[in-house]
Amino acid sequence: MKIIVIGGTGLIGSQVVHQLQQAGHEAIAASPNTGVNTLTGEGLSEVLQGAQIVVDVSNSPSFADEPVMHFFKTSNENLLPTEKTAGVQHHIALSVVGTQKLQASGYFRAKQVQEDLIRASGVPYTIVHATQFFEFAGGIVQMSLSGNQVVLPDANIQPIASKDVAAFMATTALAAPAGKILEIGGPEKFRMTAWIRQYVQATHKNVEVVADAAALYSGAPLDADTLTPEAAVHLGPTKYADWIAQPENQR
Repeated sequence: MKIIVIGGTGLIGSQVVHQLQQAGHEAIAASPNTGVNTLTGEGLSEVLQGAQIVVDVSNSPSFADEPVMHFFKTSNENLLPTEKTAGVQHHIALSVVGTQKLQASGYFRAKQVQEDLIRASGVPYTIVHATQFFEFAGGIVQMSLSGNQVVLPDANIQPIASKDVAAFMATTALAAPAGKILEIGGPEKFRMTAWIRQYVQATHKNVEVVADAAALYSGAPLDADTLTPEAAVHLGPTKYADWIAQPENQR
């Protein structure tokens, strides 16, 4: 089976491609550095010829409001009609748990536009909402740093290992289109401060982690469980303590 992975050279995409290839499928990584650009349309028609399935795990290089909206809107306006013309039978897109509740954020407004375009495209689809990846902890520290403090929303989080996301995306690619959102998360729910403290301790960073009820996440206010699944269909098996104990993950 020919499966195109948009964003197939990134963190999730490269793992999805590998897993599908190991299962015997013709999985092709499609990204600008392989000659496929969803923003310009370059290489799309050619790579989609004969493809049955498309997995879109691409992300915007900029999270600023205008560039991120341009990325998701333009990319999907190019990709989805080309898929329909090519006869693609299943479009699977990776999005984020809580997207519909985070519309004060430009990033999540752009993700909502992506999801709306998928629903209206006429291509059978599945949208996967995942929680934050374990690999994002360092980035959350950087964007939340104020002096010597990491100031986080007073909210819960249920992070998941990227390898578990990739495994679910690969499995979903081979299943029938769900025609709806499927939520996935990690095996454990933490306070966001508790999760980031684990990361800070493991990586020996000299910062204090504190909660602030007024702190924003990607520009949006959070309720206690905005970032946790309401009805997860799958929980990744990897526990954060086991993952962060591995030296290669202590970055």
